[in-house]
Amino acid sequence: MSVVNLERQGHIAQITLNRPEALNAINPELAVRLDRIWHEVRDDDAIRVAVVTGTGRSFCAGADLGQMIPLMSGARQPENEWDEQLLKDPGAGGRALLRNFDPEKPVIAAINGHAIAGGMELVQGTDIRIAAPAAKLGVQEVKWALFPAGGSTVRLPNQLPFSKAMELLLTGDLISAEEALELGFLNYVDNEPMKRAMTSAEKIAANGPLAVRAIRRSARACLGLPEAEALKVESQFSGPVFQTEDAREGPRAFMEKRQPNYQGR
Repeated sequence: MSVVNLERQGHIAQITLNRPEALNAINPELAVRLDRIWHEVRDDDAIRVAVVTGTGRSFCAGADLGQMIPLMSGARQPENEWDEQLLKDPGAGGRALLRNFDPEKPVIAAINGHAIAGGMELVQGTDIRIAAPAAKLGVQEVKWALFPAGGSTVRLPNQLPFSKAMELLLTGDLISAEEALELGFLNYVDNEPMKRAMTSAEKIAANGPLAVRAIRRSARACLGLPEAEALKVESQFSGPVFQTEDAREGPRAFMEKRQPNYQGR
């Protein structure tokens, strides 16, 4: 088995981090492979939504402090092909965490266990989040004199109340799944996060794929913009959707009282 796996279930891509012995910490191989998977999700029109989860008792413990950080800081020399590939393309590490990369499809996080440091940053790049009750979340880089460079200083203050985001960033403390839910960072806390995530994924995959992508892109592009400017941006995304074959199929199916057959055209 690979350190990260991609399985397709209909139009759903199920991505599983698979280093349970290391709490799914991200080493060079996982970073490079996960980067490739996100590109595959983006480029395959048959994939309409992705679900990312982990094996074992952790979602992701962040960067592997024994392999990843020493390599990137120059404290150790490359030892294998994955080390070499990451050094040739260091941006792969950020893209693996959805930093500076948009898969252009909805991404659901099924947080089966702790999401810490880079694991928490990967969650921040997703659209819908379901966590197990025992999961804890946070960015602990500051405890090790490191910077949470996967986007936390940008995303976390936008996704949490500012003062709470700053508390987490500066103390390195973790919060429980229940607190994250109360803060609006999570959608649900569920004993079976993968089952709940797949239910949401199936609903999204059944919708018009071009409309889903446009809605997601518009919401993200308009985030933080003044309303007048945001409405102009929204129009750039909404207009083309109404010209698609799917936009004709949807209302026709409704009138004919049947399930629509969307083709992504």
